Amino acid sequence: MMNQNYKPSHPAWRIGPFSIIVLALISPALAQRRPIESKAEQQRISQLSQKPQASYETIYYKSGNLNIEAYFYKPQGNGPFPLVIYNHGSRAGSERVEKPMQFIAAILVPQGYAVLVPERRGYGKSDGPTYGEEVGSDRGDLMMKRFHEEAGDMLAGLEYLKRKESETNFGRLKPGPTPIPIDFKRVALMGWSHGGVVSLLAASEQHEFLALVNQAGGALSWNSSPTLQRELPAAARKIKVPALCMDAENDATTNAVKTVGEAIKSSGAWEQTIIYPAFTPTSNPSNIAPGHLIFAQGVSIWQDDLLKFLKQAIVGKRQFLQQPKSFRK
Repeated sequence: MMNQNYKPSHPAWRIGPFSIIVLALISPALAQRRPIESKAEQQRISQLSQKPQASYETIYYKSGNLNIEAYFYKPQGNGPFPLVIYNHGSRAGSERVEKPMQFIAAILVPQGYAVLVPERRGYGKSDGPTYGEEVGSDRGDLMMKRFHEEAGDMLAGLEYLKRKESETNFGRLKPGPTPIPIDFKRVALMGWSHGGVVSLLAASEQHEFLALVNQAGGALSWNSSPTLQRELPAAARKIKVPALCMDAENDATTNAVKTVGEAIKSSGAWEQTIIYPAFTPTSNPSNIAPGHLIFAQGVSIWQDDLLKFLKQAIVGKRQFLQQPKSFRK
């Protein structure tokens, strides 16, 4: 209740004609001040968010009879550095456009990770038919055959780096402009969509990796492919390393990452599944499930979870002894 006996501690202001004139003159400036400051603040935030693009070396190596293009990013310093091999998704209609995936390097390289991004067969300047030319609309054995071949392309890239480092160290090659100072005991696989499937298969076939990150692997094909529903969990049960499975709740389905995650756990490996809230992309020219694009356009949503996992699994070589709870964010 207001005290009716209240008296102001200072005399009340009296507004005279001169004060009214002054207020009339400065009010427009005051009204415009906040929008100007807001625009300046928006520009500052935009500048902060525009990280300088990491530099990379384009390399070529053999996978069987095919020449495969790849991009190699190296942090500053002498190393040896842990390595993350990133497998891109499919890009129908622009397969032959080179895409170094610099947004991934922008996350990982400043944290001290070297990054290898293979342009698997049929992508960029790599040899071989595109996925669409070879597989078309098949969702069965032909599709799985192609996935396994692309996993082989990625593994060949790792062997190339090992061979190049070995030859340099033993003096059979003169050190090039970008040496390969990699700690090959600390290598992780990471992939989105099509690349998530490739990473999963590679991790099931070769057990030298320390960690696996699966971003919506197989989500767009899962519902239409009984073959994928059978083969991916079977491969996941062979994985023996910590794994992080991620998706958004408005992807075509979250069953792909959930089923794979449970299969990895059943093998005794540490695994965590994170399902993020529904994601709205800024653009969706292919009109796919909007949540699928979180891993290209929503980096700020998931990058901290990625870095935390990699730090535990690779940098700290932490032993994952207790299974975490999968959760929605």
